[in-house]
Amino acid sequence: VTPQQLAEPLQTLLSGSTVTEVRDGDEVVPVVARAVAEERKNLDDLTGINVAVTDATGAKRAVSLDQLATVSYGFEEPTLWRRDRKSMITVRADISDGTQPPVVTAEIDAALDEIRATLPDGYRIEAAGVSEESAPAEASIAAGVPVMLLVMLTIIMIQVQDFRRLTLVVITAPLGLIGVTAALLIFGQPFGFVATLGVIALGGMIMRNTVILVEQIDQGLAAGQPPRAAIIEATVHRARPVLLTAAAAILAMIPLTQSAFWAPMAVAIMGGLAVATVLTLVVVPALYAVWFKAPADRTPAADAATAPS
Repeated sequence: VTPQQLAEPLQTLLSGSTVTEVRDGDEVVPVVARAVAEERKNLDDLTGINVAVTDATGAKRAVSLDQLATVSYGFEEPTLWRRDRKSMITVRADISDGTQPPVVTAEIDAALDEIRATLPDGYRIEAAGVSEESAPAEASIAAGVPVMLLVMLTIIMIQVQDFRRLTLVVITAPLGLIGVTAALLIFGQPFGFVATLGVIALGGMIMRNTVILVEQIDQGLAAGQPPRAAIIEATVHRARPVLLTAAAAILAMIPLTQSAFWAPMAVAIMGGLAVATVLTLVVVPALYAVWFKAPADRTPAADAATAPS
């Protein structure tokens, strides 16, 4: 007796098989033939079910199920989960308040290395969840970075209309990394996907302040001011707007620091913007003076002291 020869009559006896259909108005109702409830619902009588089989001579015979198979009972998985067409088991866990999924995942993944070394062939352990979902997001950001840089440089070039000024604006963007690093270390936040978003946004804020300051210096030079005086006056004139806009952005990030997901981004922007704003008012004027070789302003007293006798 083959498994198929045994499965077909058991399917008919226990679950039933459709033998015909009847119409009830506009509905088609299947007619199912199966054993009576007393025979198919009592597990103790299951082995006594008569199954019709064909013997070696081709004759039909009815034999009990216990002559053809050994019946046993046990538990089995109702659903077999697969990933990449391979069976898998998923272990899920929640994290406590004040912790971040990337940090917990990194600690657990390191602890699993010893188990991975003893796994049989064909078995593996992979980290999923937030860490797995953030990888495609980071890849999509990396793919869009060239286009973002091209558009950003084009817009800045249209604004400053000079390659040297463009370079001056761009090289001030990394100033925020000093504050980002310090803030993330102080508040114990991981540098993950959302923190990366904060750093990208922070770079734009810093370059905006630099463009504002450079434009103010150029306006002073166009008005006929000496280079050193134009740099100092532009820095003093723009210090209050730059500081106030930075303070407004930092204060707006405070509510996000209470979020388990957005806290790294908020901390990165707050720390980076606080440090970069101060450095912008100090470093950018100095870089402008060195870059464009702004001479020291001459005073009448200095001219008289250096005049030949």
